[in-house]
Amino acid sequence: MRRSRPSALTPVRRSVTRMDVVITGSSGLIGTALLPALTAAGHRPIRLVRRSPASGADEIQWDPAAGTIDSASLEGIDAVIHLAGAGIGDKRWNDAYKQLVLESRTKSTSLLARTLAGLSSKPGVLLSGSAVGFYGPRGDEVITEATPAGDTFLADVCVQWEASATPAVDAGIRTVFLRTGVVQTPEGGPLKKMLPLFKLGLGGSFGNGSQYFPWITLDDEVGAVVHLLTSDDRGPVNLTAPGAATNREFTKALGKVLKRPTLLPVPAFAPKLLLGKEMAESLLFESQRIAPTVLEASGYTFAHPDIETGLRAVLGR
Repeated sequence: MRRSRPSALTPVRRSVTRMDVVITGSSGLIGTALLPALTAAGHRPIRLVRRSPASGADEIQWDPAAGTIDSASLEGIDAVIHLAGAGIGDKRWNDAYKQLVLESRTKSTSLLARTLAGLSSKPGVLLSGSAVGFYGPRGDEVITEATPAGDTFLADVCVQWEASATPAVDAGIRTVFLRTGVVQTPEGGPLKKMLPLFKLGLGGSFGNGSQYFPWITLDDEVGAVVHLLTSDDRGPVNLTAPGAATNREFTKALGKVLKRPTLLPVPAFAPKLLLGKEMAESLLFESQRIAPTVLEASGYTFAHPDIETGLRAVLGR
């Protein structure tokens, strides 16, 4: 049963181990893995879904595009994990899709943050999605949570995305921005697309391969999110592995794990023709040497701190 707060004005830290945790984007790559992890940690996951009516006690209905949400069902929940948003790399970027990428994040975050801020019994924590795209390209510079925003399309999306959670921050809800790197899993994302070529021995570095690649395994992504539910952290948190790797090092490690050669670099013009120049540069060629400073300081221990260990884990090698 959900617990009520002694005060409707000031959120307080709940001294409980079991939490009722509302999740958006629960059918996505991270959300799908997060649901059983929350249950295993002793929490009760509750899905925020678009279909109407919601099905059962573990679902709550909302429609971000229409600006509607079942706010009454959110009263007394302990935590919210907000992961919803259109896939960055799902479609070729044009003006219409770029607008969808932005608005699917800002509108849903704004609706959720305003609703949580207006509850009589507010949650203690909101973990709100973001991405390392916030920083833009930085070359060899070591990026921490204190690094300012870049000036690319993805950086602007992340800035507006995080700003949309301001009502929750102002209401005193501990708000964490999950600045996630490239999640490594054969179930989806870039690795799933790369594997067929690499297994054939046709994989290679993108361009000269010197660009830093901000990666994290799906297990560590989920583990970090569960950890942050009960930590004292607030504000931006980089969700990337501590073992920073260049694209060349990633390519070499993947070839080693698969026992395949990785001799032929992928010329820069090829993915730019396939994906478009802006998208290819943002997703494949920008260099981001990111350090998970806050996450490590909070006591999280990475299961897969270096790229070879990570790839062997996710590929079962």
